[in-house]
Amino acid sequence: MLKITPIFSGTLELDGGAMFGVVPKRLWAKLNPPDANNMCTWALRNLLVQSPDGRNVLIDTGMGNKQDDKFRAHFMPQNEGALFESLAAAGLAPEDITDVFLTHLHFDHCGGALWKNETTGEIAPSFPNARYWSNEVHYQWAMHPNERERASFLKENFVPLREKGLLHFVPVEQNVEFLPGFRVRFYYGHTEALMAPVLDTPFGTVVYCADALPSQWHIGMPYVMAYDVRPLVTLEEKGQLLGDAAAEGHILFLEHDPVAECATVKKDEKGRIVVDKVGFLKDS
Repeated sequence: MLKITPIFSGTLELDGGAMFGVVPKRLWAKLNPPDANNMCTWALRNLLVQSPDGRNVLIDTGMGNKQDDKFRAHFMPQNEGALFESLAAAGLAPEDITDVFLTHLHFDHCGGALWKNETTGEIAPSFPNARYWSNEVHYQWAMHPNERERASFLKENFVPLREKGLLHFVPVEQNVEFLPGFRVRFYYGHTEALMAPVLDTPFGTVVYCADALPSQWHIGMPYVMAYDVRPLVTLEEKGQLLGDAAAEGHILFLEHDPVAECATVKKDEKGRIVVDKVGFLKDS
């Protein structure tokens, strides 16, 4: 059984229309109210997974602190240092992390893999004793990005890891076991070969959804991000993810939801999958 601890690594601002896709603003604005520039606040929420054999695995790393002022002025990151503060609250130093599992290489998921020393300007791996994990298919996708995703794949976030020999690849096999009790599902709607961990925990089966399901509000089928490269594939994958969760009682861990860590779902009287409960992992 795996011990899991939510790790908060700050917030960022993203355009509401991009996050909610074709859903009209008059509907989504009631869920996550935007500012005057149409920007909404979203969480950067990672997960610490501790195995009985002593491995400390961090899933995703938030946005980090390396980007310039122009970049930061657009996405308005807050509380970047919360990544290390949250780990400290869990009793761990950066040196204690054995593995960093990157669901995909968009900047808000892997930016904290390397950290800039604010005094010297030096950039170094955030977790000096860790092995970092992606997969070959997604890595090649990130190295040769399409025009829609080019701005999301910042090579300074992951190429140095490969150059230093720190980046390793998970086999691209559906439900491959990363470690006992930690399986990996691959999704292709948001980006190529996104990895979503499925974890056996004392709470039950927890699915770290990453951008396959970024928030509780994306449980509704029409709520598909404009960022997704294959929105119709997202619909199919989300239907399967939610169907499994409703049938088997999975807990869905929500990386970007600003108010809830996790959700469960159920079928309503019409057979539609809807939110059952939302809240915090500790209350599950």
